[in-house]
Amino acid sequence: MENPIHTQHQRRGAIHADGRREKVRVADVHGRFTTWRRRAFVLLILVYAIAPMLKVGGKPLIFLDITQRRFFLVGQTFNAQDAYLLFFLLAGGILAIFLVTSLLGRLWCGWACPQTVFLEGIFRPIERFLEGSKQEQLRLSRQPLMGRKLRILIVKHGLYLLSALLVSHIFISYFVSLDQLRHWVFEAPREHWSAFLWMGAITGGLYFNFAWFREQTCVILCPYGRLQSVLTDDDTVVIGYDAVRGEPRGSLGTSGAGDCVDCLRCVEVCPTAIDIREGLQLECIGCANCIDACDDIMTRLDRPIGLIRYDSLSGLAGRRKRWARPRVYLYLVILALLAGTGAVFASRRRPFEATLIRQTSAPYVVEQEGGIAVIRNQYLVHVVNKTPQMSSFEIRATVPEGATALLPIPVVALESLSDQRLPLVISMPQARYQDEGTFDIVVQTRDQTTGLTVTSQLRFLGP
Repeated sequence: MENPIHTQHQRRGAIHADGRREKVRVADVHGRFTTWRRRAFVLLILVYAIAPMLKVGGKPLIFLDITQRRFFLVGQTFNAQDAYLLFFLLAGGILAIFLVTSLLGRLWCGWACPQTVFLEGIFRPIERFLEGSKQEQLRLSRQPLMGRKLRILIVKHGLYLLSALLVSHIFISYFVSLDQLRHWVFEAPREHWSAFLWMGAITGGLYFNFAWFREQTCVILCPYGRLQSVLTDDDTVVIGYDAVRGEPRGSLGTSGAGDCVDCLRCVEVCPTAIDIREGLQLECIGCANCIDACDDIMTRLDRPIGLIRYDSLSGLAGRRKRWARPRVYLYLVILALLAGTGAVFASRRRPFEATLIRQTSAPYVVEQEGGIAVIRNQYLVHVVNKTPQMSSFEIRATVPEGATALLPIPVVALESLSDQRLPLVISMPQARYQDEGTFDIVVQTRDQTTGLTVTSQLRFLGP
């Protein structure tokens, strides 16, 4: 006779030991965490869709114009010369994820990762709306591919493709202006074939991912889950099963059994088909579906909730968990250094650039002018307007006595993120140069709107 108390457990998951993949069909679940996650998904999808449309100071909130090498981010304007600031942004973002992971586990994966947001916020609801609950989906999968099943699959994959198309177009709008993208949509693909190919590739990748690959992206492709063992420890808050309270498992009314009735409800709602009762696993994305499912069962059985809960491994074992620990301090120190250094560099970033460069020809020429030998140096003043609006710049060259400066365009007006090279010719009698020796040309460029002045200088050369 079978023992009603279960002590031997089987390792579960979507990928079998021999490499075969079993399609994961997730049962619907309701609860406090599911409610808050769905609200977060709606908010994040809205932010993703609206961000390219919003403007700050007449410029897009987020616009990465790679072809023109100009970037707009939350009211700030950047060009290619500001690319070094990306290091602080990217490194800070990575360190922030490391810090959050060391404290709260894979909270990012379950609540804010685009893979989870789009899958659980768009594609899985479409599947559940058309095919029904998990049991209905299983029954439908066993039916022949004809009639009602065929119609459902055509509609489902049509909506999948349409959703992938919308997501890809929104993604492209971060790199192409909305006006240009609108024109492209109504024009023939041959008029902008490169953008059309990008759109097709992104749409195809999204459709393949969310229609079939799904949890394999998290389990196989994403390296973040594999860093779990490095970034977490026994004090990291993860989703865990209270084995002290739940074991041994047994059906309701079994003598000597723990609170876990082995209903497998936590497995039924898991998007990666694992059994959280087997401990912290690579496949767990921290979505909290199992918490809501287990809490629902415990409530029905009039038992305390929290058999599966957010807690640390130390907490689940009955030990005191620590928030402050060496790795947290290390991440905080590095993050503070990155933030401080990045802030210093950002504060020194000037709204325009003015550089004095020598023309690509002979470093100097000696010419006869009225019987006098004159040395001439030819320069270019390169001015870049990095402000989000048109600005006018006044240029003035300072030379020693005896030298003359010829600046044909002393004032230049530039559009946002545009630049211009202005010629500058410095002349000096050779006799005077031999008396004075070498000297520097000083050029001051002043923004007529703000009054900010940038000074640049370069050596005057002669025989």
